[in-house]
Amino acid sequence: MGPIGRLQRCAALLQSRLENTFEVFQITMSEFDVLAALRRSGAPYCLTPTAIFSTLMITSGTMTYRLKRLEKAGWVIRLPDPQDARSMLAQLTDSGRELIDRAVEAHVQNERAILKLLDASAVKELNTQLSDLLIGLENGIGGPSKK
Repeated sequence: MGPIGRLQRCAALLQSRLENTFEVFQITMSEFDVLAALRRSGAPYCLTPTAIFSTLMITSGTMTYRLKRLEKAGWVIRLPDPQDARSMLAQLTDSGRELIDRAVEAHVQNERAILKLLDASAVKELNTQLSDLLIGLENGIGGPSKK
């Protein structure tokens, strides 16, 4: 029970640190994920909502809510999809791109600061062990799971 309890406590503390990092930019972690997906797509930083929510594994309703919030803030615009008149595209605005670039830099610095608590070999081993655990859990190994 010790390792699971520590994993849960670490996850809660990490969640809090991430939220605090993104709060500086007036975005939530989920909004960061949407902006980052658009940024990773490359110029012109434009994707269909379906492409975004498929990547983030969220529902279309959740995606619509997030895009409306980001559009209202001026970080995303929605454009007609020239390939499909029934669909819209989401595109980063210049201010959205500037915001996500600053937020990614802060996020990377935050992750580095957290991981400095461990030496490089411990980080590598932790990554390996957590990857193995994640694969097992995703495959339903190791006890009851609800799908």
